[in-house]
Amino acid sequence: MSFANFKDTIDEGDTAILYLSANSMHAIEVRPKIKNKKDELIENVFQTTYGALKVRDLIGKKYGSKVELSRGWAYVLHPTPELWTLTLPHRTQIIYTPDISLIIFQLEIRPGSVVVESGTGSGSLSHALLRCIKPQGHLHTFDFHSHRVLLAQEEFANHGVAEFVTVAQRDVCEIGFGEELKGKADAVFLDLPHPWEAVEHAADVIKESGE
Repeated sequence: MSFANFKDTIDEGDTAILYLSANSMHAIEVRPKIKNKKDELIENVFQTTYGALKVRDLIGKKYGSKVELSRGWAYVLHPTPELWTLTLPHRTQIIYTPDISLIIFQLEIRPGSVVVESGTGSGSLSHALLRCIKPQGHLHTFDFHSHRVLLAQEEFANHGVAEFVTVAQRDVCEIGFGEELKGKADAVFLDLPHPWEAVEHAADVIKESGE
């Protein structure tokens, strides 16, 4: 699976977006079987307001196809950062697409940019940043919460963008972003409770021409 490049056909392991309506979408991991609470493998059946979907039936279908549910139908869409923002599991409050667009515009990032982000949170902004900077750029994203870091690492790997991002647990307000990033960043974005406490550290990592 890859958020990095579009493709035509759904493969096992992909993350697909099941579109029921503009206000009802779901991100589905396309796996024929999942484990239940007893750690037993069972058929993966996804329940919606329009009935059930056997997830195995998505494999081999074209993205954009209309798929049958037990009491209706839906479309299955290729994931994008915008659709992921609308369907992702919320671990924190997230930034939505209108604000993400303005942030990216103000940061003036482009393919090849090195971006530092703190905190990672639910990864909504991170996915949009990665689309802008790939394939030559790199995102260094930090969160102080270890569990959120692990979940973000898993999502980036599952979405095929792990090579473009480094996720680390770190209290950047206290100890900064690390010596290895000094003078390397084209842009820094701080999504923190007290961002002013990290401004001095941000100044250490940003290039003279950075934002």
